[in-house]
Amino acid sequence: MSEQTANLALPFILPSQAQKHVTHNEALQRLDALVQLTITGESAAPPEDAVEGACYLVAAGASGIWTGKSGMLAVWQDGAWLYLSPKAGWCGFFTASGQLRSYDGAAWNTVPFAGDGSVPMIGINATPDAVNRLSVAAEASLFSHVGSGHQLKVNKAAVSDTGSLLFQTAWSGRAEMGLAGNDEFSIKISNNGTDWQTALHVSQGGVVRTPARPIVRTSRSAGTATPATGSRSGFDDMPVLQSGFALGAAVSSGAGSRLLVPASGFYLLSLGLRTLSSSGHVASIEKNGVTVLGSAEGAASANPAQQSVATVAWLDEGDWLAILHTGSALYEFGPAKTELLVIML
Repeated sequence: MSEQTANLALPFILPSQAQKHVTHNEALQRLDALVQLTITGESAAPPEDAVEGACYLVAAGASGIWTGKSGMLAVWQDGAWLYLSPKAGWCGFFTASGQLRSYDGAAWNTVPFAGDGSVPMIGINATPDAVNRLSVAAEASLFSHVGSGHQLKVNKAAVSDTGSLLFQTAWSGRAEMGLAGNDEFSIKISNNGTDWQTALHVSQGGVVRTPARPIVRTSRSAGTATPATGSRSGFDDMPVLQSGFALGAAVSSGAGSRLLVPASGFYLLSLGLRTLSSSGHVASIEKNGVTVLGSAEGAASANPAQQSVATVAWLDEGDWLAILHTGSALYEFGPAKTELLVIML
């Protein structure tokens, strides 16, 4: 029967042995040194100020009382050095470097990651999962260069997949930018995380589109009319319409409906007129039945004529537009005749 254990070389208490407490205490000392092994440092010479229980890895070229002990663990116990020979598979925490290392039978190596250096997931002050394999909870995240530039890369498997940045409030999506379901860059917004609108779209050819930008081309129904001075023309048809413009209540005096503004901002407004005859007339773009934004006028004429006016103005959501008439003229209404074009800038 062996007199010590196979792995930690702890001495057995033998049946015929005297002073059994000595053997028992020696075993406890070894256990105290090896359980939760902490290595204070690596040195070729013993420190002069070692504290009780401190463990050192004896480096190559050992000197002094450590001569011939290179590669062993030296533990300061009861005013003397206890030497232990590590075995392959032992692990110890090296406090000087803050590293956990394992012994392979020849050297102490930092506990490695997978062979390719990868880890399945990382959480920094947060819990990762199978989808969010990198999870960070912090006030900010910093990515910096190492001498030149720096890139963040988002790669997707197929054209129909999504590679994007998603911005959330209380874990509900509010804005997304990237390649969403195709290979063309877009910016999308949502007010509830479910219903999304594309605010900007850039084709692979570099063409920029703004599908949510309010645009309308509108007129009264095709035909002719001579509006009374002081009356208004509203609108019936919107052959070109994008994002939100709508027809509201009928204008207070005249024909057609009010054009309702969908969002606040600066707008380009262009009014085109076509008259078949006139005794002198003015047609004005009017806001809310009060404010004239721009006017086009024509002199008395028995012949067909065209006039136009363009202006830029701030419009608020809910404002309404109409055409205010002064003087008398026979107007021709309809697309490419008497009509209003409004585009948000």
